[in-house]
Amino acid sequence: MMEGGNNKEEAGPSRGLNLNEDKRKEELEEGDSEEEEHNQDPAADIITTSYVPGPLLSLKDQIEKDKEDESLRRWKEKLLGCLESDLNGQMEPEVKFHSVGILSSDFEEINTPLPIKEGQRKSVLFTLKEGSEYRLKLTFSVLHNIVSGLAYTNTVWKAGLQVDQSKGMLGTFAPQREPYIHMLEEETTPSGALARGTYTAKLKFVDDDKRCYLELNYSFEISKGR
Repeated sequence: MMEGGNNKEEAGPSRGLNLNEDKRKEELEEGDSEEEEHNQDPAADIITTSYVPGPLLSLKDQIEKDKEDESLRRWKEKLLGCLESDLNGQMEPEVKFHSVGILSSDFEEINTPLPIKEGQRKSVLFTLKEGSEYRLKLTFSVLHNIVSGLAYTNTVWKAGLQVDQSKGMLGTFAPQREPYIHMLEEETTPSGALARGTYTAKLKFVDDDKRCYLELNYSFEISKGR
């Protein structure tokens, strides 16, 4: 029912990340690419498919490498989108969702702070008219380390029967001081008498390592159009 958009800032994964080597290789990339064209190894594909990621490293450890090199340190901070003072050496990334919003031509933007209060869980979070266009808006922060391959699954039920399930990729995000704002793609509600009524849904966010950062249970309603 919802598709992920592309309004995001991205950063590479921290698993086995060698920022120093990446920095120094920038000057050699052009020459290396020419050499690779003449030295293609048929076994290269086999080596790639058997690649095993290195150990998970904290961003603090990455930045502290060659700490005496001021220009390299600043380059790392720019690449990672954070400052060394914001990091505590924690290995596991953390994603905090601050709010979920909905934008529709039927009404002004509605934002709901997260987590949802106990008394709101069984109430209707929003109401849309049949055949109306809408978009969901997520506001979240990433802490401690890079989160790789953040994705969502949204499952919808009506009268106890599953009527829809959608999956989407948000992307890879580095820690930064300001929250990320991510807009999902525009969707259109179904029309007709059978489409009207109250729905329940579960929105779940996981990363490439199957860490779950949020499971949001909510209800919404589709009402008769104009």
